Amino acid sequence: MQSVSVRLTAPHSFTSGIEGPACDVQGNVYAVNYARRHTIGKVTPEGNGSLFLELPEGATGNAIRFNRSGHMYIADYSGHRILKVDMMTKQISIFAEEPRMNQPNDLAVTRNETWFASDPNWKQGNGRLWRIGPSGNCELLETGMGTTNGIEVSYDERTLYVNETLQRRIWKYDLSEKKEIGNKRLFYEFADYGLDGMRCDMAGNVYVTRHGKGTVAVLSPEGVLVGEVALNGKLCTNVTFGGIDGRTCYVTVADTGAIESFRTDIAGRCWALWK
Repeated sequence: MQSVSVRLTAPHSFTSGIEGPACDVQGNVYAVNYARRHTIGKVTPEGNGSLFLELPEGATGNAIRFNRSGHMYIADYSGHRILKVDMMTKQISIFAEEPRMNQPNDLAVTRNETWFASDPNWKQGNGRLWRIGPSGNCELLETGMGTTNGIEVSYDERTLYVNETLQRRIWKYDLSEKKEIGNKRLFYEFADYGLDGMRCDMAGNVYVTRHGKGTVAVLSPEGVLVGEVALNGKLCTNVTFGGIDGRTCYVTVADTGAIESFRTDIAGRCWALWK
């Protein structure tokens, strides 16, 4: 694994609201707020960026994820909903809408398309956790958490990870075959800086962005810090995997308005969902 990342895009090609990187099966990277707010940008593996999509009026994108069928899902935090995009027609529909949400912030998805969403309340410093079924029905799983942010399912789909930005903690839940959560316990707690987006690789390691520190920390499945990758910017917001072999890690960075990348030894789970 590289110890330092490189810039994939030019600085400030995205706004400071850059978030939600996700790769399609061709290896293109998508992130929100390309050039201006309320947009989705598309970046080729070579780093060539373009406007992919204008979001509907009132929608503000955050996390982006793809399902196994290749549809794009966007957490629209100002609309309290999750949008679904047909990649061929670029038609946008509402997959799930839940007015009780503070904001759907980050998303995770299983192979059978059970979704999980973090739901922080930044002003009050707390958050919640939701499960969303394949038909878009929303179920509140937990309240009274810290500022829930990064969220991910392990490669074997037996574990759900949820982090809290301000409290700097990562929680670990068991996932049943029916995708019910249980046995919550502390996975890792950092002494400084904030946490943002997370992803797992195929070996079960957890990659988490250290917002303010400008690194991506790598934790083993046992909760041991095994390494950190230094970024050019400090305010890293989220991370994903792609590339021809799934071993290119892409990071969105707010203070530079750019996407960075580094190579890993193990392919990412989100890339493996295509296989």
